[in-house]
Amino acid sequence: MRENFTKQQSFTSLKWFNFFVYGTVVLFTSFFPLYLQDVGMNKVEIGSLMSVGALVSIVANPFWGIWSDKYQNIRRIVLVMLTGTLVLSQLVFQAHTYEMIYISILFFYFFQGPLFAQSNTMILSYIEGTNHRFSSFRLWGSLGWALTAILAGPVIEWAGVSVLSYLFAALLCLAMLALVALPRLNHSIGIAPLPFKGFRQIFYNPFFLCFIFFGILVSIPNTMNNTFVSLYITELGGSKTMIGLAVFLSAILEIGVLVLCDRFLKRQIPVLLGLLAAVSALFLIRWWLMAGATTPLQVAMIQILHCITFGGFFYVGTQLTMLLVPKPYRSSGQALYTLTWSGISGILGGVLGGWLYQNLGAQSMYQSGVFLTFIGTLGFGIMGLFVSRGGYRPPAEHEDELSDFEH
Repeated sequence: MRENFTKQQSFTSLKWFNFFVYGTVVLFTSFFPLYLQDVGMNKVEIGSLMSVGALVSIVANPFWGIWSDKYQNIRRIVLVMLTGTLVLSQLVFQAHTYEMIYISILFFYFFQGPLFAQSNTMILSYIEGTNHRFSSFRLWGSLGWALTAILAGPVIEWAGVSVLSYLFAALLCLAMLALVALPRLNHSIGIAPLPFKGFRQIFYNPFFLCFIFFGILVSIPNTMNNTFVSLYITELGGSKTMIGLAVFLSAILEIGVLVLCDRFLKRQIPVLLGLLAAVSALFLIRWWLMAGATTPLQVAMIQILHCITFGGFFYVGTQLTMLLVPKPYRSSGQALYTLTWSGISGILGGVLGGWLYQNLGAQSMYQSGVFLTFIGTLGFGIMGLFVSRGGYRPPAEHEDELSDFEH
C-alpha cells in the first residue's frame, strides 16, 4: 500500500512539474518581447534575439542528451537545467546593455531550449511499464501554459513588465520543488542524442526533402506570429490582459486536437498529405485574418485557430516523417523535421519577421506569411496528388509496415 501511495505521489508531482514548466515557458515566449521593447529594443533586435534560441538548440539538444545517457539520472540533469535557467534568466533581466542581454540569452537558451525534450523523456521514463498515458501529463502542461498566461496578464498590467522576472523565478522554483519530490529513477528510456548519422541517407530522398522544404515555408510565418503577436496586440491598443487572453485561447483546446488526431486519423501517406495541405490552408486564412485585424479582441479570437493549425500540423508532420523515412533512419528524420520547424524556421522567422515589422508594419509581415503559406499549401497539395496517382512508392525498408497501416 505504501509503495502504491509513493507511486501515486510521483505521478502527481510529475503533473505539477509539467504545469509549472509550461507556465514558465509561456511567460518567456509571450511577455518577454514586451520587456525587450520596454528597455528600448526595436523589432529587428527583438526578432534576432528571440531567434537565437533556435540556433543554440542545435548544439544544446545533443549535449544534454549525451549527459543524460551517460549518467542515467535524467531527474538530476533536468534539475541542473532548471537551475541554470533560473540563474541565467535573472542575469538577462538584470543586464543593462544590449551586449550583456545577448550574451546572457545565449547561455539561457543553452539550458532552457532542450527543457521540453528532456522533460518529456523523464516523464516517459517514469510511466514506462505503467497504465499511465503521456497525454494525461501533456494535458497538465497545456493547462499550465493557458492558465499562467491568462493569470499573468493582469498581474503584469498592474505591476509593470519588470515583475516578469519575479514571476519567472517563482514558477521555476515551484517546478524544481515538484522535481525534488520525485523518487530517483534507476533507468532512462534514452533519447537518441546523436540521431544525425542517417542524414546522408535522408538527403537521397527527394520526396522527403520536398516535404521538409514546404514545411519550412509554412513554419516561418508561425514563428513570426509567436514572436510578435504580443507587440501587435499592444500596437492595436490592447492590454497585457488581452495578451494573456489571446495566449489562453490559442492553447486551451490544443490537447483536444491532439487526442482526436491520435484516435481517428488514418496513417496513410495520401490522407496525411491531404490533411497537411488543409491545415496549411487554414494557416493561410489565419494570417490573412491577422493582416486585416483592427482591434486587439479580433487578434485574440483569431488565435483560437492556433489549436487546430499548430497542433494538427505538428502531429501530421510527425506521422508523415515516420512513413516517408526508412525505419533505420527515423530518428534522423524526426530530428531533421524538428530542426526545420523550431530551428531553421525559428531563425528565419525571427529575423525576417523583425525586419518586415520594423520597416513595413505588422500587416505586411502577415501578408508575407500568406504568400509563403500559399506556396507551402500548393506544394503539399501537389505532393498528395502525386502519391494518390501512384507516382510515389515508400522506401523499400518499410513498405510492409505501410501496408499494415493501410489495413
